[in-house]
Amino acid sequence: MTTQAAPRFKRPQISGIVLPLIAFAILITGWYASVRIWDVPESVVPSPETAVKQMTGTLADYLIDQSLFTLMEVWLGFGIAIVVGVVLALALTSSGTLDKAISPILVGFNAVPKIAIGPMLVMWFGFGYESKVLVVVLLSFFPVVLSTMAGLKSVPAELIEMTQSMDASRIKTFLKVRVPWALPQFFTGLKLGISLAFVGAVVGEFIGGGAEGIGYVIISARSQLATDLAFAGIFMLALMSVVSYYVIAWAERLLLPWARETSA
Repeated sequence: MTTQAAPRFKRPQISGIVLPLIAFAILITGWYASVRIWDVPESVVPSPETAVKQMTGTLADYLIDQSLFTLMEVWLGFGIAIVVGVVLALALTSSGTLDKAISPILVGFNAVPKIAIGPMLVMWFGFGYESKVLVVVLLSFFPVVLSTMAGLKSVPAELIEMTQSMDASRIKTFLKVRVPWALPQFFTGLKLGISLAFVGAVVGEFIGGGAEGIGYVIISARSQLATDLAFAGIFMLALMSVVSYYVIAWAERLLLPWARETSA
């Protein structure tokens, strides 16, 4: 006589939403309490409600327009970084000689502060959005390259041997084995790269000048000692970064349900 095991109770999947909200509430409460307890002047650190008033008041449309400009720079540069990063990762993993020759150069180039390259990009491409997009590409493509290479190289040797024993072609092995195996790490690189893309956009706006973007909002607010507007711009930047991160995480859950089930 066999007995069936009782189905395991699954905890409702709400922690991914509730816990960040709780942490955010604690952060805002700590910010508000610190400003009130130590009586910090508004010109130094504004209270949360003052920054929110800037976001919802007369400058709301202005902040939205500047945020959309920065968001366009981020996703244009990040899209280019994905294409360049994936192509480069495929080339390096397909040739050991190329990997040994190029990888040290990539590591060294990634260690160079991009703020040092920014002025040269402005000289070459001007004060338009092109130089800012290139800074985004330079900051965000390295995690894509690294994660894609790591995923493609992490396929177990016995799995490759099994496909070879079944007379599978290299293309079929690549598409059916290597790509699915590499996708989880690829998405990890995307989630890291999108955060760096926002940093790159703001750095590009700091260096490249112009009168558009959240970077411009922060610089102009600083020159006018409008710390509430600067904090509003920083909050908009953080909000866009978080939403973009979760868009990539949602795409990962949608495209790789098997990876979520394996890790559960």
